Amino acid sequence: MMRYLFLILLLIGGIARAELPETDWLDLMPAEDRQALEAMPEISHDTPEKDSSFYTDGLKPQSADLPAVMYSAKTVAEFDGKLIRLGGYPVPLETDSAGRSTLFFLVPYPGACIHVPPPPPNQLVLVRYPKGIELEDIYAPLWVSGTLRVEQVSNELADAAYAMDAGQVRVVEESDL
Repeated sequence: MMRYLFLILLLIGGIARAELPETDWLDLMPAEDRQALEAMPEISHDTPEKDSSFYTDGLKPQSADLPAVMYSAKTVAEFDGKLIRLGGYPVPLETDSAGRSTLFFLVPYPGACIHVPPPPPNQLVLVRYPKGIELEDIYAPLWVSGTLRVEQVSNELADAAYAMDAGQVRVVEESDL
């Protein structure tokens, strides 16, 4: 009897921790963008940082030095309104009175948007998380779960082609790996 009780408790604990399957960043890009990005030459990242105020007049101008895929806002329509879990790194934009991040870009690799150029817009997600999360280290990866939307967002740091209303944000733990 104790063995069955233990198995039931173990199963319930596993269900409580059950999460959505991970969505791969490359799945957010149309196939032609993915191919163009993979064929692109190395990019220099030694340019100055920018501030993060939002633009009100649309996407920022493009640099002639970068291939068009670096500005692609082409999205995958099947993700609009889809509940997903995405792993990435935060680029904080706004905090609440307690210092918790409530608005941030989620990017696929650490340090993105700190130095330009940022990833393509279809590789950035603006995350809205009113509950907020304390970010002790922006180089610590996060799991973000919520409803993804195809939504064009622009600020001086970067342009995003997606936005998410997050239901859960947590730091990736060693046991996740």
